[in-house]
Amino acid sequence: MNLEELRKLDSAGLQKELDALLKAHMGLRMQKATQQLNNTSQLGVVRRDIARVRTLLQQKSSQE
Repeated sequence: MNLEELRKLDSAGLQKELDALLKAHMGLRMQKATQQLNNTSQLGVVRRDIARVRTLLQQKSSQE
């Protein structure tokens, strides 16, 4: 998801997206550990997405 789509979500939607990203990150880490991950740049992309969602959650909580 891009930033504009994430900003349209409410806190519950952002939390759901964060859970999905954390699960995906865990799966990628397991693939890397078992040497099944071909594109290791995916780890960085997912990490940045997690940070993006957490930042938006923090911003929404501070506005309320």
